[in-house]
Amino acid sequence: MAKSNKPLVWGLFAAGGTLTAFVTPVLVYVTLMAAYGDPPAALDYENIQAFAANWLGKLALFVVISLSLWFAAHRLRTALHGLGLRADTAIAVAGYGISAVGTVLAAYYLVQI
Repeated sequence: MAKSNKPLVWGLFAAGGTLTAFVTPVLVYVTLMAAYGDPPAALDYENIQAFAANWLGKLALFVVISLSLWFAAHRLRTALHGLGLRADTAIAVAGYGISAVGTVLAAYYLVQI
């Protein structure tokens, strides 16, 4: 049997989809609370910066960002295939390449905090 990269891609897609489905609505709600009103004390800049400066917070942010990127890349690939765009290799290279670059940049900027 030939080796395939599909389990790796599908694993990242499944993990990213699950995480995005649970975390993104909460992030949208928290962002709206902060933008439209007086945010609770937990959403003050100092608290958010302390969370992002902690290694566990950095890890959580990295996982959310990177898995969401991989989920979006694979979802876009399958959507374009469903719409009839059959340049699958080019789409895969572009989409997963952007996800890889985004993952590296997320790691870089989180380390800078």
